[in-house]
Amino acid sequence: MEAVRDRALRATAALAQADIPYAVIGGNAVAAWVARVDRAAVRNTQDVDILLQRSDFARAKVALEQAGFVHCTVMDVDCFLDGPDGRPRDAVHVLYAREKVKPGDLAPTADISEREMADDYAVLQLESLVRMKLTSYRDKDRVHLRDMIMVGLIDPTWPSRFIPELATRLQQLLDDPHG
Repeated sequence: MEAVRDRALRATAALAQADIPYAVIGGNAVAAWVARVDRAAVRNTQDVDILLQRSDFARAKVALEQAGFVHCTVMDVDCFLDGPDGRPRDAVHVLYAREKVKPGDLAPTADISEREMADDYAVLQLESLVRMKLTSYRDKDRVHLRDMIMVGLIDPTWPSRFIPELATRLQQLLDDPHG
C-alpha cells in the first residue's frame, strides 16, 4: 500500500511541477472519495491510473521519466513502470481525456477539467468518476461502485444523472448492492 501511495505521490508531483493538468482516476480516486466518509472502507489498489490530455503526453512523458518512471505500452495503454525493474501490473497507467478507452464504450473518459484536489493530489470529481466506472463496468469497477454506494456517496437519485444505459447499470447496483 505504501509503495502505491509513494508511486502516486511521485507521479502527480512530477506532473504538477511540470504544470501538466492531470486527474487521478481508478481505484486511487475511489479510495480518496471513500476515505472522506469512512477510512476503514478504503480498498487497496496496486496500480495508479491517471487521466491526461493527449496533447500533454509528450511533456508528461518527460516529467515522469525525470521522476524515475520508464515508459512502455501494454495492450495499447501507455504505462510508466516504476523504474527499470518495475512491472506493468503496478505501473502508472495513462488514459486520455474525452476519449473512449475501447471503441464500444458507451461514453468517453472525463474532461481533465472535471477534477478537484483531494488530500494529496487532484482526483476526478465524483460524478465523472462514477460515469467512468459505469462505462468500464468490469468486476473491479462494480466493486468500486458498491463501495461508494455503501458509504453513501451514491444514492437512489444518481441514475438520473447518466445516459439510460449507464443509469440502468447503476440502478442494478443500487437494487442489489451486495450482488
